[in-house]
Amino acid sequence: MRATHFLNVSTFIEENPEQSGGRESAIETEKLSMKKMISWNVNGLRACLGKGFLEYVKESDADIFCIQESKCQEGQVELELPGYHQYWNYAEKKGYSGTAIFTKEEPLQVTYGIGVEEHDHEGRVITAEYPEFYFVTVYVPNAQQELKRLDYRMQWEADFLAYLKKLEEKKPVIYAGDLNVAHQEIDLKNPKTNRGNAGFTDGERACFSKVLENGFIDTFRYFYPEQTGIYSWWSYRFQARAKNAGWRIDYFVVSQCLQDRLADAKIHTEILGSDHCPIELDLK
Repeated sequence: MRATHFLNVSTFIEENPEQSGGRESAIETEKLSMKKMISWNVNGLRACLGKGFLEYVKESDADIFCIQESKCQEGQVELELPGYHQYWNYAEKKGYSGTAIFTKEEPLQVTYGIGVEEHDHEGRVITAEYPEFYFVTVYVPNAQQELKRLDYRMQWEADFLAYLKKLEEKKPVIYAGDLNVAHQEIDLKNPKTNRGNAGFTDGERACFSKVLENGFIDTFRYFYPEQTGIYSWWSYRFQARAKNAGWRIDYFVVSQCLQDRLADAKIHTEILGSDHCPIELDLK
């Protein structure tokens, strides 16, 4: 179920206009058929499977369920998920990165990567096209200790935003995943001591601000603009989760034109199994 090469989304739309639809017609004349979406960085799917992953997927009954950091190669994991179509993108490096989408409705088209050779070897992006929108799951590169990969991260941010805007020319975008950035000081427990660390550098935060300036909505902050103490990731060290010393680095982000369709955004801090917890977006 994984493509062996990237198929240009915009080219597909131009060649198949009957499958693309217009933004206005799709959004104004149709109710969204898929209303519940969940994203979860599982930090190693094989380990998470032993901690209730399948039970949670079935219990949550989401229309779209996506994961990041699967850390597995093709053929290593076969999930029994009746009622779901499965799409996987694997990193070339073993035991690293990787994403997947499980969806009840079969997409019109699924693509892998963002069409930039430099970025498309780590299994970080899957795009599923539906009649009403594009759904993208993403695992954004971590700047790493001593910010060794910060320059690469900055280039990724620019190229990924350009990719999203290209999609948005055709229809609205919903993207979800581990964005590896705490945008505001209220998005982590200890902003002062973490200032300048990976995930909380001025550059990374500015990149996410630029996403919002380009017409996207951080759905959790849309509903809960001043909420503190709600995080999606905690270090395995120093009893961070028990102390709730966490970061909000997992997001659902949507095109501005979907604002009226937003019903709620949730962070399921009670769900264990990874150093991240699942997040949810509900649409009307």
